[in-house]
Amino acid sequence: MRILSITAQKPDSTGSGVYLTELVKGFEKLGHEQAVIAGVTKEDVVCLLDGVRFYPVYYKTEELSFPVCGMSDEMPYESTRYCDMSEEMTRQFREVFGQKVKEVVEEFRPDIILCHHLYYLTALVRELCPNIKVCGISHGSDLRQIQKNPWQREYIKKNICKLDRVFALHQEQKKMILDIHGCQREKIEVIGTGYNSNVFYDCPELQKKNKKTRYIFAGKLSEKKGVMSLLKSISYIPNAEEQMELLFAGGYGNEEEYEEIQRLAKACPCNVTFFGKLTQTELAKKMNESDVFVLPSFFEGLPLVIIEAMACGLRVVCTDLPGIKDWLNANIPDNGVVFVESPEMKNSDEPTAESLPLFEEKLAKALLEVKRQKKPIQETVRRISWDGLCKRLNDMF
Repeated sequence: MRILSITAQKPDSTGSGVYLTELVKGFEKLGHEQAVIAGVTKEDVVCLLDGVRFYPVYYKTEELSFPVCGMSDEMPYESTRYCDMSEEMTRQFREVFGQKVKEVVEEFRPDIILCHHLYYLTALVRELCPNIKVCGISHGSDLRQIQKNPWQREYIKKNICKLDRVFALHQEQKKMILDIHGCQREKIEVIGTGYNSNVFYDCPELQKKNKKTRYIFAGKLSEKKGVMSLLKSISYIPNAEEQMELLFAGGYGNEEEYEEIQRLAKACPCNVTFFGKLTQTELAKKMNESDVFVLPSFFEGLPLVIIEAMACGLRVVCTDLPGIKDWLNANIPDNGVVFVESPEMKNSDEPTAESLPLFEEKLAKALLEVKRQKKPIQETVRRISWDGLCKRLNDMF
C-alpha cells in the first residue's frame, strides 16, 4: 500500500509531529511504501527513514513568505497563528500547498492520504483529491483552533465531514468532532496513542540518589501549558527548598511569556533548572533521573508525554482534562496518576484569572500526594506501542 502523510507544520518538535514520525516508522515495518509532505524552513533538518520520500513545503520564501503555521498559538519555534492569516497569506498557503499536493499525488500515486489535524490543509486535500481515500487525525489542538478562530471555519467544516475516515484520540474527542464537524458517527474511530519503548523505559542505573524529590515538566514553556501556575504553586509547599527540585524540558515560542517564566523561576522557593529543547533520548534520560512528571496544562488532546513518563517509571500529576482520565484508566489500570481539577475556563484553553490561585493550591497538594502513589506497572504500560497502533490503522485502511 502507498501511504502519503501530510502536515502543515514541522514533523518533529511537537506531540503531533512525533505522532506522524512514529506512524511512518510503524508503517515501514508493515512493508508500506510512504511519502511525507510537511511545512518547514530551509534551515530545518528533517530525519525520516531511508526509503520514505520527503516533499518539503518551504515557509519564509518568496512564494510562502511567513513563518510555519502553528496549530497552537504558542509553538516551540517561530510560527504564524492562523488567526493572523490575511487574505494574501491564505492565498499563498492554498496555492503553494495545493500545488505540492497535486505534484506528489501525480508522482507518488497514494492509495491512502493520512492528514494530521482536522484543519485547513486537510480540508484542502479533501477538495483536491476527491478520488483518493483521505483520512484525518485530530490531535485536539485543531478542535480548539476551530472553536476559537473563525478563519476559514465554514470551508474547513464543509470538507472535514467529507473525509473517508476520521481518527480521534479518545471518546471525549470523538464527541467534540461530532458536535463541531457533524461527521457521520460510523466514520469516526478512537485510536489512542502509542510510545517508543526502545527510547522510553525504566532504567534503574540512571535513578538519582538525591534526597530531594525531582519533578519534571516536558513540553512547550508557555502559560497555557500551566508552567507559570506550576512555578507559583511551590509557594504553597512548606520547606520546598529542602525537599524538591523543578526541572523543565522544552522550547518556547513567546518571548514575553518566557521572560515571565524566568522571573517566576528566580522567585521560586526551590531550585529550578531549564534544559531547553531535548531529543527523545535526552528526555528519557532526564525522566529516569527524576521522580515525578507534572503536566498542569489547560488544554490537551491525549498527551503522549504522560505515557513516556510512565514508561520511565515516573509517578504523574496531570490536570483533569476531558477524556484523559478515562483513556488512561481503560488502557493502563492502576496508573496512580493524581489528577488536579481544572480552573474555570473562559474558553477552551484560557483560565479565568480569579480561578488560578485555587488551582495552584490544589496543584501543590497533588505534588505532595503523588509521592505516596505506587509507580505504574511497567508490563501494563508496555502494551501501548506505535506498532500496535499502526496495525490497527492498517486493518481500518
